[in-house]
Amino acid sequence: MLSRIADSLYWFQRYMERADGLLRLLKTSYILSFDKVQASGITWQPALEIFTTLPPDEINILKKNNAAALKYLLLDTQNQNSLKVILTRARENARGVQDQITKEVWEQVNLIYHLINHPSTVEKLSGNDAILVLDAFINQSDQFCGITDSTMPRGQGWNYMNLGKYTERCLLTVEFTHNFFKKVNYDLNQEEDILFWRSLLLALSGYEHHLKHYSNQQHNYNVAKQVLFDRYFPRSLYYGLERAHKYLSDIALSNPVEGSAAITRSFGRTNSYVRYSDLSAVAETGLETFLNQVRHHLNDFTRQFGQLYFSYS
Repeated sequence: MLSRIADSLYWFQRYMERADGLLRLLKTSYILSFDKVQASGITWQPALEIFTTLPPDEINILKKNNAAALKYLLLDTQNQNSLKVILTRARENARGVQDQITKEVWEQVNLIYHLINHPSTVEKLSGNDAILVLDAFINQSDQFCGITDSTMPRGQGWNYMNLGKYTERCLLTVEFTHNFFKKVNYDLNQEEDILFWRSLLLALSGYEHHLKHYSNQQHNYNVAKQVLFDRYFPRSLYYGLERAHKYLSDIALSNPVEGSAAITRSFGRTNSYVRYSDLSAVAETGLETFLNQVRHHLNDFTRQFGQLYFSYS
């Protein structure tokens, strides 16, 4: 496969996964912003810190205005991680590889792109229909996942797309965990109420899973365990790294360029670092240090993979 094609497929899926993560965090922020109890202390600050490069003083102003925060995070092209910019980049990558993706996948991406550019979207975000807009985008994102899974052939293109998807998912999980745990100084022993953690769990679509499978105590510890090491939770760091390693191995096997074995071993070490860790080991080094190390390894892998397979300079 040409490096240009592989590059577009990889980033196409990374952008779609980033869009999905942004939408789920925005819906959580929007719903909980009306919570009278405010037990979780949720504002627009996490989304603004993760998906913008605004300085703290501008974030402090914007986080108090629902309509303005939503518009900046969804529609403002000055924000390079707004939904509109992300979907535009995803569509551009998909358009360049239409012969490598199915007609159904292309049509779904095109549909979401035109939805974000529809004139009525701006108006709806200013009124009471904002939640309907978010629900519509999340619904379309879910449909994209289902359509992609049910129509894409399992070849090299599929491997590049899914490596991009799970690499992005791991990075998002690390960023979300970082942002929410810093509010408690990364303390795993401190006991916050489950209402405090529902914002993080809802943003990762893991609140229901947590209520069903974890005890109603030691919430800091259990939330960290779920989002980092739960092998059955599809947005955990453990799960994402396992899937990314699988698709990277398939790429190296089908396209064994010089250096592919080395980068696979390198990623395998990152995967093993998480796979054979637990919260006792994390507590020794500190949760913040652990998250920083994983983020560094993933970003370093992304850079090396681009140089090796996409001929980045």
